[in-house]
Amino acid sequence: MRFQYLAASLLTLALGTQGAKIPAEVGELNRRATSTSASSTTSSATSSSASSTKSADGSCSNGALTRSCWGNGYSIATDFDQKHPTTSQTVSYNLEITNTTCNPDGNGARTCLLINGQYPGPTITANWGDTLSITVKNSMQDNGTGIHWHGVRQLGSNEQDGVAGITECPIAPGDSKTYTFLCTQFGTSWYHSHFSAQYGDGVVGSIVINGPATANYDIDLGPYPVTDWYYRTAYQIEANTLTDLQSGAPGPNGDNILVNGTNKNAAGTTGSYSVTKITAGKKYRLRLINTSVDNDIRVSLDNHILEIMTTDFVPVKPAYNQTILLAVGQRYDVVITANQTAGNYWFRANVATDCQSANNGAGLAIFSYDTVTVANPTSTSYSFPSSCFEPTGLAPFWSQPVPSTSAFSNLDVGLTNGSVDTGAGLTVWGINNTSIDIQWDKPMRTYLQEGNTSYPVGENVINLPTEGVWTYWLIQEVSASPHIVHPIHLHGHDFFVLGSSGDNNQNPNTAPIVTFNPSSDPATLNWNTPIRRDTAILPQGGWLALAFYTNNPGAWLFHCHIAWHISEGLGLDFVEASGSIPAPSSAYSTTCSNWNKYYPTSYYKKDDSGI
Repeated sequence: MRFQYLAASLLTLALGTQGAKIPAEVGELNRRATSTSASSTTSSATSSSASSTKSADGSCSNGALTRSCWGNGYSIATDFDQKHPTTSQTVSYNLEITNTTCNPDGNGARTCLLINGQYPGPTITANWGDTLSITVKNSMQDNGTGIHWHGVRQLGSNEQDGVAGITECPIAPGDSKTYTFLCTQFGTSWYHSHFSAQYGDGVVGSIVINGPATANYDIDLGPYPVTDWYYRTAYQIEANTLTDLQSGAPGPNGDNILVNGTNKNAAGTTGSYSVTKITAGKKYRLRLINTSVDNDIRVSLDNHILEIMTTDFVPVKPAYNQTILLAVGQRYDVVITANQTAGNYWFRANVATDCQSANNGAGLAIFSYDTVTVANPTSTSYSFPSSCFEPTGLAPFWSQPVPSTSAFSNLDVGLTNGSVDTGAGLTVWGINNTSIDIQWDKPMRTYLQEGNTSYPVGENVINLPTEGVWTYWLIQEVSASPHIVHPIHLHGHDFFVLGSSGDNNQNPNTAPIVTFNPSSDPATLNWNTPIRRDTAILPQGGWLALAFYTNNPGAWLFHCHIAWHISEGLGLDFVEASGSIPAPSSAYSTTCSNWNKYYPTSYYKKDDSGI
């Protein structure tokens, strides 16, 4: 991803209470009999008697006091991996990507790649069981593109996953592609380009799939993304980061943190804060998303407790926290109760330095009670923890035990020598000593269509030939430094986080390795009530134990979600049940044909992993 003309244009929670008042209704689900509508998500609250239930109720309608309900036999008790509605409704969007400029914090215009001329891009909204049909048009002059729907399971629709070189060829300049998939999940996520590090320049937006919830609220405030922001383009940063890696140096600091798409600059002299108005006594749903390219970010709202009800797309039993750490790619849906003295309060998005993230700015936004004049708050921050590990205080709403085993397959993360299309002998990131380096002109799905198993080494393929079995993965940092926290993301599945361990030494060059012991450590893992999510933290110098069930045939990317790291090769391709993957569609062939006509005369050539 390049710009020819400027003018043309990890899961960790803070669990300390610090004397916070915890509401009494933790975990309660409210149930009432009204209508059978499965599509309403805005019905008014009416008086009812509340009772606790986990049973689906076909006569229970979603409303302010009954968020656990949905309708037509579906509720929060319905595990969407086991069952989901089909509404027969298609929700359509048109997204056009252009080469332009933007200036989200007032520091000065820079080249941006924007969707429909805005940053972040439009929010994609649908109901659980709807079909989304999203047409993406590439109106950039010198960039390919494609959109990945982060965290969306793509059950039976692997071709729609949007990863250049794996599930599709890039969309050539002037070309369009329509992605169509069923919303089998509900909750909050985001979409972004998976063409090199392109999303760091603006090709990003939010996804809301309405459905039931484990906590009640009055008003849905919608997506609330936080992200690092750089004044240089993503390509410039990527090139510098590759150079830094040769000497073992960390990548460059971010220049700012944006909250809900805006902020003042680090000096506080330009730009503006996002302002959210709230009414005393109301409960608000806030959909937190970390859309960064590099920084893990901790968030809080001064004087207000965050009631967590989902991690990524997966409901959890409500848990109350003052601060939350979002690794790159992670989402938390929370409820905020407006129960403080009327005034203005800082929403804070602080870089997580204990996760080796670094930024020159601090994310700030304002929550203002509607009876006062908006002004810069004088509120005081909570104390932010400094431990970059997975939480122990969250419990999945759907308890799904995982069969225990000691037979893990190792995925060793570390530095290796490889080309990644930039020249032999470079030090790059790898898994199992191989750096992923895909081919834009011949995606993995083409190999599968041909029945060709002679995959290039750079595809970094791991075959999962059998459907309907548990697979167990130990992601382990190896001895070569630096030892860095990695947010690990899997496409096509939620995984079960069985456990993790690592050192909390923040110097990546001196942290010792914490090695998984196959004789004793399996007994310490959480087999009975593991958290499910699609992005989790590999601790510094440590290990992360995951499991998932092979029930979604396809070619699925597994990678670090730090954009520079996957561009430098930190990923692999799970080819799952290859014999059950449907043949590519005619639209797939058309996109590849158009790309292969364009690429030989393109201005810029691939010089990273391609993803």
